[in-house]
Amino acid sequence: MKLSQFKFNIPYEVVAQRPAASRDECKLMVVNRKNKTIEHKIFKDILEIFDDGDVMVLNNAKVFPARLYGNKEKTGAQIEVFLLRELNNELRLWDVLVDPARKIRVGNKLFFGDDEMVAEVIDNTTSRGRTIRFLFDGTDEEFNKIIYKLGETPLPKYITRPVEDEDRDRYQTIFASEEGAIAPPTAGLHFTKELMMRMEIKGVHFCVLNLNTGLGSFRPVEVEDLTKHKMDSERYSIPQNAATVVNRGKEDKRRICAVGSSVMRALESSVSAYGNLNATTGWTDKFIFPPYDFKIANCFITNFHQAESTLVMLTTAFLDDYDFAMKVYKTAMDEGYNFMCYGDALLMI
Repeated sequence: MKLSQFKFNIPYEVVAQRPAASRDECKLMVVNRKNKTIEHKIFKDILEIFDDGDVMVLNNAKVFPARLYGNKEKTGAQIEVFLLRELNNELRLWDVLVDPARKIRVGNKLFFGDDEMVAEVIDNTTSRGRTIRFLFDGTDEEFNKIIYKLGETPLPKYITRPVEDEDRDRYQTIFASEEGAIAPPTAGLHFTKELMMRMEIKGVHFCVLNLNTGLGSFRPVEVEDLTKHKMDSERYSIPQNAATVVNRGKEDKRRICAVGSSVMRALESSVSAYGNLNATTGWTDKFIFPPYDFKIANCFITNFHQAESTLVMLTTAFLDDYDFAMKVYKTAMDEGYNFMCYGDALLMI
């Protein structure tokens, strides 16, 4: 397929600027892939859709305050530094994005807060990227404390309002535990403790993997031929207990629901020759676009995403029908669904 096939206009007014008042009371579109039907519900209605023995696979990635604002030495120019991932803990080396990139050169020093933190630019990477070294001699705990003090919740740029205190909680799933992500698994933002408890009482199994979301899903696709697009690698981990629960569900022909694109990519990155899920830890640059034969999940929860994004392409691949996928998105816009990370949910069964 071609990039231009995923070019469509998303009106600004459908882009959610704030989360729903209650996590599980956002809108939920339920799409039946076989019958090509579309239903409109609210998210907590999934309690009536899933049953005893079904499996929900969650991503426990935890977002950290990855956006820092600092000043360049001598000129004092303000610089935005977006922390992507730690490269070396001992040396305090980080892979980052900087803006404006043209002003930041190798050898520059950047100062954060009241000179509480200093970093030196030591290398250039791709697409506004730099490798920086924080000149900090304290403990990991002290370093993290400063990052949390100076850092800002890394809301995407399409949220045009200032970051608020509420975002530190709401831009995070209730089951987040493994810190290191720059964005949450947005499909997981809709779950509440009460909803999960009621689903567990009903017999639905929850299991957890980890993929700390980096730029993999969000870097723009810039080539018309989708086979030429290269995803950034992201580290993932699937524990044995999660693999056991998923494989048992598959054997019993139950619903295996990937909660979010990061979960789907992790599952599809660790499939055995027999079509089962392997427990593993590694790196994935899995890019899923149509046509694609899904091996593990037969059910998928996601949000409504940006045009031309890898996330829309994954959704289209799962629906296995390009025209129907475009109908789903048009229906969402016509029916007033909210889009993007703080938006409403899409369940495909």
